[in-house]
Amino acid sequence: MLDAARDRIQRATPEQAERAASGGALLVDLRCPGERERTGMIPNSIAIGRSVLEWRADPASPWRDERLAQPEQRVLLVCEDGWSSSLAAASLRDLGFRRAGDVDGGMTRWLAEGRPVVPPGDAG
Repeated sequence: MLDAARDRIQRATPEQAERAASGGALLVDLRCPGERERTGMIPNSIAIGRSVLEWRADPASPWRDERLAQPEQRVLLVCEDGWSSSLAAASLRDLGFRRAGDVDGGMTRWLAEGRPVVPPGDAG
């Protein structure tokens, strides 16, 4: 299932994701609040829990998040290690997000590469 999902999405290295965000891509942090508190968040990313992602992304949903519910935009999802974000990005593809993808290696790789983070406590 994971391989099939990854065949359908755009994966990005942390460096590519950082550049994409600078160019207008939306980074969505799927991790639970405890994980975000422990390690912080990627600057300018938004936090949307994995369990509510589709409701927040679907433009027809009364629970949509207007920052996300724009199927034409490039969306890159990040989880802890880059596994559940791949499955979630494939789900967004099913909702019409042709440019949905994820960050390969997730927040673990982001941190290992020394990419910037909003410190714990300051992260949303």
